[in-house]
Amino acid sequence: MATIAPPYRPSSPGFPPVDSSRRDDGSAIAVTLRHAPPAFLLRLYAPVLEIDGQGVPAYWGRVVQSVALGEHHVHVHVPCLPRSRMGAADTTVLAVPGRTVELEYRAPMLSFLRGALGIPPQRYPGAVAAVTLLLLTATLAICGCIGLFVKG
Repeated sequence: MATIAPPYRPSSPGFPPVDSSRRDDGSAIAVTLRHAPPAFLLRLYAPVLEIDGQGVPAYWGRVVQSVALGEHHVHVHVPCLPRSRMGAADTTVLAVPGRTVELEYRAPMLSFLRGALGIPPQRYPGAVAAVTLLLLTATLAICGCIGLFVKG
């Protein structure tokens, strides 16, 4: 759960930088949605981004949404078969005047795990397990091929 420093502490290291492109003293939430390169098939599914329960048009990449001042609940998941809500992740952020809250979502490497959502940089959940399974599968395939040649 990520919480940004309150407005009375602008010099705090966790406080987001001033966004000079905003003229209306409004605030925004920017979420960068990513998936691991080996999971390229996730590009077939548009991620679901919700802020305070309201859907926000989302795609893989950076999505910026203007929000009112105050605390906001952010939810992301990937609607993918067979699980309808793969990689669900939630966090709460505090939006302050003239600032953009930067978040990063990383889809998991294994479909049954939760995603990672928070202040960047985030890690891909399940990366170690996915690499281990890949190496195990490759080792078994190589041993099978060697067995065919030795026996034959």
